[in-house]
Amino acid sequence: MKIFCVNPKTPSFSEYHNRSPSSPANSSTTITPSIRKATARIEAAEALISKWNSETSDYAKLTSLFYDNKSEAVQYIHRVNQLQRAMHSLLKLESSSQKLIHAQNLMQIAMKRLQKEFYQILSRNQAHLDSESVSVRSSDTSFDSYDDIGTAGDRISEVERVSSDVVDDLRIIAKCMVSNGYGKECVKIYIKVRKSIINEGIYKLNVEERSFSSVNKMDGEVLEMKIKSWLEAVRISVTTLFVGEKNLCDRIFASRSIREACFGEISRDGATLLFRFPELVAKSRKSVPEMIFRMLDMYAAITVLLPEIESIFSFNSTAAVKSQAYNSQQRLIESVKNILSEYEYLILKNCSKLAANFGGVHSLTTRTVQFLTSLADYNHVLSEIFLDIRPPLMSALPESYLYSLELSGNTSDIATGFSIQMTRLIDVLLSEMDGKSKQCKDLSLSFLFLASNLWHVVEKVRASNLQDVLGDDWLLRHITKVKRLMENYERVAWDGVISSLPENPTVTISVAEARGVFTKFSLEFERAYQKQNSFVVPESEFREEIKASLARKIVPIYRELYDTHMTMAGRSVSEMNECVTFTPEDVQNCMGNLFSGGKV
Repeated sequence: MKIFCVNPKTPSFSEYHNRSPSSPANSSTTITPSIRKATARIEAAEALISKWNSETSDYAKLTSLFYDNKSEAVQYIHRVNQLQRAMHSLLKLESSSQKLIHAQNLMQIAMKRLQKEFYQILSRNQAHLDSESVSVRSSDTSFDSYDDIGTAGDRISEVERVSSDVVDDLRIIAKCMVSNGYGKECVKIYIKVRKSIINEGIYKLNVEERSFSSVNKMDGEVLEMKIKSWLEAVRISVTTLFVGEKNLCDRIFASRSIREACFGEISRDGATLLFRFPELVAKSRKSVPEMIFRMLDMYAAITVLLPEIESIFSFNSTAAVKSQAYNSQQRLIESVKNILSEYEYLILKNCSKLAANFGGVHSLTTRTVQFLTSLADYNHVLSEIFLDIRPPLMSALPESYLYSLELSGNTSDIATGFSIQMTRLIDVLLSEMDGKSKQCKDLSLSFLFLASNLWHVVEKVRASNLQDVLGDDWLLRHITKVKRLMENYERVAWDGVISSLPENPTVTISVAEARGVFTKFSLEFERAYQKQNSFVVPESEFREEIKASLARKIVPIYRELYDTHMTMAGRSVSEMNECVTFTPEDVQNCMGNLFSGGKV
């Protein structure tokens, strides 16, 4: 690391040895007012410097100058600065004087004392120089109410009272050492103490040095715990730890170059370690679908904090820190895209042996929709990741006579890359359900299975942020498709029952004709009911909806037919009872018990 020193150490001493003994200044013996003034300054400085010389005074060895007597400490700094002026005067007026050599020796003793004081103040006042205190002291603060202003004002005032004196002491020591050519020694002490504090702070936030191999081998639950810990650590580090350290450097050192050198050396290792962790996670084999949410959390955290990261690490010496943050962000983007790209393949290669032999929601549908609705909660993040990106054209999905999806022709021109990605995944899922439906030996069950699965998708979309992602047009189209599938189911499964009922059940017909109508209805209804009741529809809302739809088409007409012909004057009740198997209440009850898995 390059350390910046404002002045070369003891220029007067080196120039003195380079001068010839016969120089004109050496032959001058006139004591001018300027020489007398310089001599007086040296003598005044000597008295105070000697008092606090640890090598000659036990008192000075055991006592802190800045802690014991603050006013004398300020005077000490003043005497040292006056000593420097005296040395410059003697260098011009009497460069061969023994007084100049003596002044140089005094300066070395004084600087050694100030190094000790600087180190003691830094190391003994860590609590007063913690990053939270410094960041609060130096940053702009926003308040939600007037009460908050008073409370926060008291808190900030207390922080200021505790730390301000310590920072002032460090600043005047640093200024004195730098201006007198001892900037390198001052910076070395500062970096040594503060770097250890920052590294300790990073460690306390559970951020440790990790290799790609260790992350790759980490158990999934352990890794997720580490990621959650990192999310908290990166927030605290950026908003408190590093910004506080940068503000502390700014308050102690006047020189921009020294501030840059100090902060860069202090923060670079810890910050790089912090921002490297997401890259290791993104590169690991843990890129399974469930891990995408943690990666999105890390990406969002970096993205939100990026303006502050760029501001805090704006120096050339900390460019590597920003690069690491950018690299991690980019790696996370690539990993998220890869996971979503591979998820389609996971749907297509679904190995479930579960046949669609009932009217329920397939486990693949449940898992996929749950995954996609969870992704929709990250809509803003994913829309940014997929900004101006369109997925490539892929092979057309199979279309069946059972279920015409009109898959790819309805994508809006204003759709985002993320919404197109989600639309595609749902299309693939529904196409897989179409394939599953072909396992059904009964056509009515195929329609029931498809309607049940699409109903589940639509309802989950409607109840989640996925509706915002896919849009209202998508939702309306697929609601229409659910209704179409339900109509197809009713037509295939119950058409015999519905067609057995007369268009106008109140029209008077003969007893023989009435007997024929009731007999046909009873046969058709019993056959359809026994078959359809063997199916199970676990989705309660969908089950009640389709049962209600069927009941509306059958029960009222049958009730009118029954009431008309069973109460008609002159007809034999016994004759009608022989052909009437179901009363309207029986039909109503049967429809209420439909899809009970064979239970009546």
